[in-house]
Amino acid sequence: MRGVLWRLAGSLPALAAVVVVTFILTRVLPGDTATYFAGPTASAESIAQIRTALGLDRPLPEQFWSYVVALFHGDLGMSLTTGQPVLVDILARLPASAELTLCGLVLAMAVAIPLGIIAAVRQGSLADHACRVIVTAGVSLPVFFTGLLLVYVFYFLLGWSPAPLGRLDAFASAPPTVTGFYLIDAALIGDWETWRSAFAQLVLPAVTLGLFALAPIARITRASMLAVLGAEFIRTARAAGLASRTIILTYALRNALLPVVTTLGMVFSFLLGANVLVEKVFAWPGIGSYAVEALIASDGAPVQGFVLTMAILYVALNLTIDLINRALDPRARQA
Repeated sequence: MRGVLWRLAGSLPALAAVVVVTFILTRVLPGDTATYFAGPTASAESIAQIRTALGLDRPLPEQFWSYVVALFHGDLGMSLTTGQPVLVDILARLPASAELTLCGLVLAMAVAIPLGIIAAVRQGSLADHACRVIVTAGVSLPVFFTGLLLVYVFYFLLGWSPAPLGRLDAFASAPPTVTGFYLIDAALIGDWETWRSAFAQLVLPAVTLGLFALAPIARITRASMLAVLGAEFIRTARAAGLASRTIILTYALRNALLPVVTTLGMVFSFLLGANVLVEKVFAWPGIGSYAVEALIASDGAPVQGFVLTMAILYVALNLTIDLINRALDPRARQA
């Protein structure tokens, strides 16, 4: 517990740096918020009035101090594009991004970990070559290209997938919000028609993220299993006559999971970043598309709120990975 608290305290300077950097960048990037919202025909006086109303005419240190004070009160500012508080917008859109990211990660794990194990156990086999091809393809293909390719093939050519226009089709209504995850909320009330609609809309974007995440997971699983299978205790277990299944799944896999779990944390972070492109391709109403729309509109508060939310998620994710590693490795619990 003490190690977790130290790690949490050590992450506070990083969060402070994120706050400072995002504030400065939203002020120095091209584009004028007041000019954008005043419109192309607005006069200079109208633009100046809007800038004064938004507080953009004040010195930067004063603006930053007001922003920090608001943060300590849980206020991320107001979104000019939606007219809602940024915190309300993020809390409304975060479940959509989380559901998509988790489904993509689970899909990648379901394929990559068994594939990496088989590739390590049967070196030079067809599975080993397939693992290398998939890893190379996953690293080489940009995530937005994969998404557009899947839409073209499965929606435009084959017609198997619904239109990539959000979390539900036009004839379905959102289930009552419990978790914000449509699959879970629809299942809780037994609305299987909405569940099927949400699942159908989720398949292609989840596969897109899964293909992106599959490569590093499969590669680290294969490398970690190869290292463990060559260890002394594995040779001892073989000499003792233990079954290959027991050696691989009970002894080798557990020891190989530590670097895999660490990699899963990094992959999840990458997926949160890749979500921005995938959400735009599939019109997914998550926080990634929300931040892009705000950035285009020179709306700084949502961009700052998005970056700060991602930083907090990264810190929480790293702490979770530390706890899992401590549970898997007795040596980490003693440190």
